Order: sequence, then structure tokens, then C-alpha cells
Amino acid sequence: MSLSLNNINMSYGKNQVLFDVSVKNVKRGELVGLIGPNASGKSTLFRSITGLVKPSAGNVILDDTNLGGLRRSERARRVAYMPQAFGCNAALTVFESVLLALKQTTGWRVKAENLIRVEQVLSELSLTDIAGRGIGALSGGQAQMVAVAQTLVRDPALVLLDEPTSALDLHHQLSILTAIRKSIHSREMIGIAALHDLNLAAQFCDRLILIRQGRIVADGLPKEVLALEEIGKTYKVTTHLNHTSRGSLFVEAEL
Repeated sequence: MSLSLNNINMSYGKNQVLFDVSVKNVKRGELVGLIGPNASGKSTLFRSITGLVKPSAGNVILDDTNLGGLRRSERARRVAYMPQAFGCNAALTVFESVLLALKQTTGWRVKAENLIRVEQVLSELSLTDIAGRGIGALSGGQAQMVAVAQTLVRDPALVLLDEPTSALDLHHQLSILTAIRKSIHSREMIGIAALHDLNLAAQFCDRLILIRQGRIVADGLPKEVLALEEIGKTYKVTTHLNHTSRGSLFVEAEL
């Protein structure tokens, strides 16, 4: 079972944003990092996959099913999307907000199994201690983690996360990506995360896709993609791929 994007083109009016974007055979259990500078097409690609915008050409095949042929409700059950900006009713508790996210794809009658599922996800993301706290009382990092819980609780086949670590401190960046990777691997979902920090992408992702001006310019293992000259060309910097004392990949960059 896998995900493939086939020759996706997308335009806003006369402005073409995606050009024949193709990604083959993303396997279940893989966390893929979508990297590239601002305005390179990452968010538009996510919106095309979810069906929020309709590509002018191309299709998305998930587990041998063309997502473009599904009803919106069925597509929403299979694909979960966490955008850069997310909102939630501040009057709800953490538990209630995650339950509400689950019920949007399962019908509104609350069953015992739904409550168990919410408790399970909150535990996996270390949110049990704040389950009864109001959303409006959370820190930025806690709120971001709750947004991840709202995304994962539906147990979708495909998870799209648009800059899940934006504006977070280092502790919360590591916590969120650790939790995301664990869930993707253990539940055999397909995960794609748009990331700006190349070193976080190298540390947490199984595969990297580099996009520039709406075109895929590299796709492969982190150690392969981050070693390419295309990285420097894409970000307009000079880069050097090194290894830390623990053997992890580390990208140095300078103007």
C-alpha cells in the first residue's frame, strides 16, 4: 500500500504554481519531509492532495484508489491535514476538542470506543495531564501538540502536516516530531511534513522531497538529498553536509 502523486499541475488564475509534480511509491510507515523555501508550492501541494483546491491536471493515488473520485467525506476519512494556521473553540477542553475532531469523520453519536481512542492519542502525545484544561489556557507549544492530536486521532491513511514546528521552541519541536514519527511508524500511516529546518528534517524523516518554484528537484534518502548541490541552489546559500559526534546528519549553511 502506498501513495503516488502523478503529474499534478495547479494554477491560481494565470499564475501556475505546480508543474507536473510527481512523487512515486511513498510507503506506509514512512515520514516524508517536504522541504523548500517559502512560496515554493508546499502548501498548494498539500491543498491539492486534500481536495481543498482542484488541480488542473494529474491525480493522487492512495492505496490503489484515486482520491479525486471520492466523495469529500470519504476523502476526509482517509486524509488528515494540519494547516499552518489552525483554530479551535477556546471554550472546549483539550479532550473535547480532540473528540470533536474525531467525530467529524465518524458521525456525531459518541461511543465508548471513541472515548478510548481519544484517551489513547492523548496518552501517546503526553497530553493526558492537560486533557481537562481549556484550549484558551494552553501555551503555544501545548496548543500545537493538541492540533497534532486532532489530526492523528482519526487514524487516517495519510497525514499532511504543514510546518508543524513553526514558532515553537526547541523542546516542543523535538517533542512534536518525536510523537509524529512514532505514530506514523507504529500505526503504519503515511506522513508528509513540510519543514523549514533541514536538520530537523534530516533527524526525523525517512525520505526528503525538495521542491523549488513548483517543481520537484530531488527525492530520496536524507543523506542523498542533503548532499546535493541543488540544496544550495534552491535556498541560495552554500551548504555543507556533516555528521555530528553521534553520527547524525547536520547541514551547515552560509550566504
